Amino acid sequence: MTEIERLIEQLARRGHDVERVEDGALYPLGDTHLALFAVPAESGDGLVVRAHLDLDLYVDEEVLADVLLGVNLLNQNLDFGTLVLDPVESDDDDTVTFAVLGRASVWLRDFSESEIARLEAALERFEAEVSGAVERSLSSGQHLKA
Repeated sequence: MTEIERLIEQLARRGHDVERVEDGALYPLGDTHLALFAVPAESGDGLVVRAHLDLDLYVDEEVLADVLLGVNLLNQNLDFGTLVLDPVESDDDDTVTFAVLGRASVWLRDFSESEIARLEAALERFEAEVSGAVERSLSSGQHLKA
């Protein structure tokens, strides 16, 4: 059984309806889903769970400099997780579009109840911080130019 399969099993035991997708899983959290990926820690002890939050924000390359500045400023105020720009495959070869994503990593010692509870708390905090920061930014006068 892989790390992601074991993680899905543990989260399901705690009442979460986690869906397996390709090499990861979709973890429902409020009105959104986090994409989770689990790999063994390089040290050999435990595992690293990576969470990705799709914010449904897309920017074109012509505003990339302004958006990078905005993302950098937002990242400075995040305690947990980070915002990144990820290129999106497009049929149009003339322009490049980037998705704004939230990403975080959590190291777990094992799959024990206490570690899974710690992961749940970290995922909730990550989603709340990243979503809150982006919402505040977009609703203020100094927002990402997307």
